[in-house]
Amino acid sequence: MITRQFGLPVTSPGAILRREKDLGTPLGLETAEITKKGGLVPDKIIVSLIEDWLRLHGGYGFVFDGFPRTLPQGQSLDEILQRQNHPLDLAIWLDVSNETVRERIGHRLQCRSCGFTTSESAAHFADRSVCPFCDGSLARRNDDDPEVLEKRWQEYNSKTQPLADFYSTSSILHRVDGNRDRDAVFADISRLMEEKIPA
Repeated sequence: MITRQFGLPVTSPGAILRREKDLGTPLGLETAEITKKGGLVPDKIIVSLIEDWLRLHGGYGFVFDGFPRTLPQGQSLDEILQRQNHPLDLAIWLDVSNETVRERIGHRLQCRSCGFTTSESAAHFADRSVCPFCDGSLARRNDDDPEVLEKRWQEYNSKTQPLADFYSTSSILHRVDGNRDRDAVFADISRLMEEKIPA
């Protein structure tokens, strides 16, 4: 949705790593085992992949989904952007309850080709689980199970929460209530992007 409205490339560490896995690279296969068990891929690997992606795609703006996730990743991103002379304009923190996360992950479908994410309960996917953007197959992720989710919560509390303090020291951090439906959340994100990102 962001790409269509703002013309900015969007990626996530997960999308980059799934691409590596699909290509059968040693890095892709190694990191797939880590994420399957609910672990976080080491910061050094993630930062290196992000820096490579930025070099290729980030010259005229970019959006990261789920990055940075740890304080060292946030600090590394700042260093990368300083070297490339691209200041960070906006950081959005989606506040989502444990209950909402469990519900969404429990019914999540993701396109195996482009990464589009939706829900099993979405009416227009009830009969035909095909991505509306690339016709790829929509399927459950193999790391969406209760045990993995519990481990992710532990990782989040210990490694991701400190990012809020890191970005709170500047004016770029904005919190958005992520418990609402997709359109309401996207409307708030769009407004923030229009206000903060230079034309």
